Amino acid sequence: MILRKKQSRSTQNCRGFSLIEVLIALVIMSVGMLGIAGLYVEGMNAGRTSIFRHHAVTLASDVADRIRANPRAGVDYQGPGGNNNCVLGNVNCNPAQMAANDIALWRAQAGEMLPNGDVTVTFDDTVVPPTYTIVVSWNEAGEDTPPTYTILIPVLGI
Repeated sequence: MILRKKQSRSTQNCRGFSLIEVLIALVIMSVGMLGIAGLYVEGMNAGRTSIFRHHAVTLASDVADRIRANPRAGVDYQGPGGNNNCVLGNVNCNPAQMAANDIALWRAQAGEMLPNGDVTVTFDDTVVPPTYTIVVSWNEAGEDTPPTYTILIPVLGI
């Protein structure tokens, strides 16, 4: 006669993971990975927005510096612009020609650095001191209204 050792009930049930347990673990990990992927996408969008805003601030700063270098142009900065190869310090260019050249350069830079980027300058000489308003706008994916960056430049001593 062969004697068999009786196995307790607790050792009979501890043979490994069941298929249900493995599937539940995979579902939980999948949900976690989807959350991480969503955070990654949001981080990429925030980074892109930050880069566009940086470009807009840099461009607006350049516009302000050029206006400060040519403060007598006034309303000429509101014109359509045109590249006439006027450069700062060129004695053959009058303030209006310099303004037209600056506008053409800004619009070209805005188009290169920002999606559908544009620069708008308005001059208000009804206030003291006369003030330029510079607005840089661009399109942002997922935004209904285009974001803008605006600065005011008071011009003293005109």
